[in-house]
Amino acid sequence: MTRGTGAAGRLLLATRNAGKLVELRRMLAAADLGGIEVLGLADVPEFPEAPETGATFAENAVAKARDAAAATGLPAVADDSGLAVDALNGMPGVLSARWSGRHGDDRGNLELLLGQIGDVPDERRGAAFVCAAALVVPEPAGDETVVHGEWRGRLVRAPRGTNGFGYDPIFVPEGEERTSAELSPAEKDAASHRGRAMRALLPHLATLAR
Repeated sequence: MTRGTGAAGRLLLATRNAGKLVELRRMLAAADLGGIEVLGLADVPEFPEAPETGATFAENAVAKARDAAAATGLPAVADDSGLAVDALNGMPGVLSARWSGRHGDDRGNLELLLGQIGDVPDERRGAAFVCAAALVVPEPAGDETVVHGEWRGRLVRAPRGTNGFGYDPIFVPEGEERTSAELSPAEKDAASHRGRAMRALLPHLATLAR
């Protein structure tokens, strides 16, 4: 790909998380943003990806989107999200994806977290999924936009459901008895932290389709 050539109407979702990519593509399709071709990192030449060293979700999201936009010449969206557990003072937070020591080990992360809060009573098992999403448009525009979404709920003691990933099987949203992993894709998109953040980005993404 020649940097900056033919970028109009194309949007890069800068993630290698297959679950996130499916969710983000589904949300953009539901928003009927015609004229935008959605690409993932597998659709562009590889480029060096800096490790996620930010202290906040926003710092990590912006860094990922900046790297992707600079390397490809495409407008890039990146998100960083995780689970903030009340009883753990907001952890694992930005460390959610590597809480057990290995990035992306969903089962290890989930089992470690359940062990850490095993003695926490049900009434103190509050938590929130938090997402920061960043849109970076490369030069000459050079625009950067950051939005946030939060999804409050509580943690159950054993995983339930197969429709999600990460900590979805132990997270029950407020007003629900089902876990996030027991919700349909449409139900999750309508309520989730990532869904809320992406909807906040839609007015900015719509300009790319014009």
